[in-house]
Amino acid sequence: MKYTVSIEIALPRERVAQLLADPAHLPKWLRGLVLHEPISGAHGQLGTTSRVVFQTGKQKMECIETITRREPVDLHGIPRETVVRFDREIVGEGMWSAVRDRLTEAGPETTLWQSENEYRFSGVMMRLVGLLMPGAFRKQSRQHLQDFKAFAEQGQDVRDAKA
Repeated sequence: MKYTVSIEIALPRERVAQLLADPAHLPKWLRGLVLHEPISGAHGQLGTTSRVVFQTGKQKMECIETITRREPVDLHGIPRETVVRFDREIVGEGMWSAVRDRLTEAGPETTLWQSENEYRFSGVMMRLVGLLMPGAFRKQSRQHLQDFKAFAEQGQDVRDAKA
């Protein structure tokens, strides 16, 4: 399963990239995040492997994330024509996923965030979930982008919402 979701954020691209790359901000916009800890490497750097745990209600999901691309490495003084890229692979029980995020300038103070997502499932249960609920994956990805936008533009923290 493959799909792309995107959103415009009313902040300069360099600021958006810096906010996305800062591990201290992850719990503020990544709904359901319980833990994001590097197993090897430095958070967000190329080749870093991290243990990631999400919880939704009583359901907990644990996976391993590997950073497969980060360009540019230095997120300060990014040339205007440069596309910022953050790619990662995520492996969990019965699932493999690749996420390829691109940040481009939509205007002088506006950033376009495009997130290309690919999922592969193994095991009967996860294949059924993929077949019966493909919209749930797209909806969750879109929610992450919307939550980040609310955090970046207005300082909203998903942990404050009682939904």
